Amino acid sequence: MALKEKEAIIFHPIGHIRSPFKIPEGMPIQPSGAKDVKGHIELYEALEEGLQDLEGFSHIILLYQFHKNEGFELKVKPFMDTEKRGLFSTRAPRRPNMIGMSTVELLGIEGNILKIKGVDVLDNTPLIDIKPYVVKFDAVPADRFGWLEANAEKSETLKSDERFAQNK
Repeated sequence: MALKEKEAIIFHPIGHIRSPFKIPEGMPIQPSGAKDVKGHIELYEALEEGLQDLEGFSHIILLYQFHKNEGFELKVKPFMDTEKRGLFSTRAPRRPNMIGMSTVELLGIEGNILKIKGVDVLDNTPLIDIKPYVVKFDAVPADRFGWLEANAEKSETLKSDERFAQNK
């Protein structure tokens, strides 16, 4: 079954993520590779009231749109491997719905601005949602990591390149 335009669910940004990364090439591929990278979120002012009580959390989960990508392939060569893998077994940014997720450290909130650390996204990325990170909910014990078992440590040093930056 192919995705059809009228089946699409439309999400509207709630703000934008600001980062030092102006182009995809050379930026971290996961938050673990961006531990000390600071940025901020510019939440739309009309939504500021929704930030109440968020400052009590050390980390937050960001859901965002891969706004610079087009199209996708069901088999991709991920950054952390040399062979093609099924898209849904990767975190490749070119996906049917172009939704990304990062867990970042929340440093503080000033009005509608959230100061964050561990930013691994392009500057001005549209933010779809914010959720508090809770270890008891989100850090689920796992005993299998598929093809990533031998490669996960690479996320701390590998940088993005052109392979997912544009439609090929």
